[in-house]
Amino acid sequence: MTEPDQTTSGPTEQLLEHKTEILELQARIRTRKLQLRTLWGTGLITAFGVVSIFIATVATWRTVDIGKINGIAIPLTILCGITFGFLLEMENRDSEGESNIDERKSVRQLELELEIAEERRLLQAKQLNVPVDQRQFTYKDSLPRELDQLRAEAQHYRRIHNAFQSVIIIGSLGTTTAASLADTPSYLKWVTVGLSFAVGVSAGFTGYFKYRERSFYLQQTADAIEQHATAFELGIPPYTGEATENLAKLTKDVEALRIEQRKREQQLDQPHEGRDGTV
Repeated sequence: MTEPDQTTSGPTEQLLEHKTEILELQARIRTRKLQLRTLWGTGLITAFGVVSIFIATVATWRTVDIGKINGIAIPLTILCGITFGFLLEMENRDSEGESNIDERKSVRQLELELEIAEERRLLQAKQLNVPVDQRQFTYKDSLPRELDQLRAEAQHYRRIHNAFQSVIIIGSLGTTTAASLADTPSYLKWVTVGLSFAVGVSAGFTGYFKYRERSFYLQQTADAIEQHATAFELGIPPYTGEATENLAKLTKDVEALRIEQRKREQQLDQPHEGRDGTV
């Protein structure tokens, strides 16, 4: 009685171990991204705070009293600087233990390990001769993670686009206001030059990398995949046949959407002349 149970549970346990490893790597990637965002976020806030306080103090020296503002801004900048220094020290610390080294792996290294773990799981499933319908069910089971990844990328590009658009709007208004002053102080001239440069850089990056289009296509693909997955779960058209038939159709439709998304990304990565078909 025990022999059949071992042969049945053995391959299943191996697949579950691979699944556990994949989930752990996903959690570590999220944690590592949060660590790096906190590190560079505090660094940028510190640098921006120092520059802003210096410019505001010089521009308003003996004309406007900004002591109360500096009384709040300086401690916050110092706090961010201390936090950044502490995090940077932890990042650069020479760790002798393997666990610390493992925790300080880059996001790219962890993503590579995740890809290897997923490939290892697929190879293990093939060696065990898992039926096609079970592999398709596993594929369907991975759709929520696919949706989260697509929406995270869409939100990432949307934030970049909104940031550049904010720079363009604020910079354009600031440049116009500073240039329209009858008696423009010398420091405002440099502010005008800096704002004009920031507007030009933001407009160039937005037009070349097309963050808005990338965000739109990623969100569109995620919504389409979610629509197919919901229709499959509810058994509504076009998934009104047998379970195996619906599962095969879902896999085919989702793969078609993913291929279409990759084609769109390739088109966005091409130069403008290449998209128009001219050289």
